[in-house]
Order: sequence, then structure tokens, then C-alpha cells
Amino acid sequence: MPKPKTHRGTAKRIKRSANGTLLRLNAGTTHFKEKKRSARKRSLATPSIVKGKNAFNIKKALGV
Repeated sequence: MPKPKTHRGTAKRIKRSANGTLLRLNAGTTHFKEKKRSARKRSLATPSIVKGKNAFNIKKALGV
């Protein structure tokens, strides 16, 4: 039986923290920063935690 492969697109977008929670970047952080308020840009810069069924599916894709 071959080893399950890691989904590389997911691995590039999602990082695991030391305690195993999954962290993702927020949408809207790369383009059109001139029109966004500074507070909004700061809040978008902090990573979000993936929860629930999404976290389960992503861990499966990462082979965790």
C-alpha cells in the first residue's frame, strides 16, 4: 500500500501551530491596499484559525 500524498496546494496555504491548530491567511490581503482602512489591514494580517469540519478535511489532505 503506497503512502498517502500530501495535497501540496493546501500545504502551501495552511500552517500548523505548535499545539496542532491550523492557521490560514485571510482573503483580501494582497491587492488594493490603498482603499482599505489601516485597522482593516491590521486585522487581515493576523492569521485565522480553521475550525470544525473544515479543519478535519484539511488535516486529512495534509496527511496529519
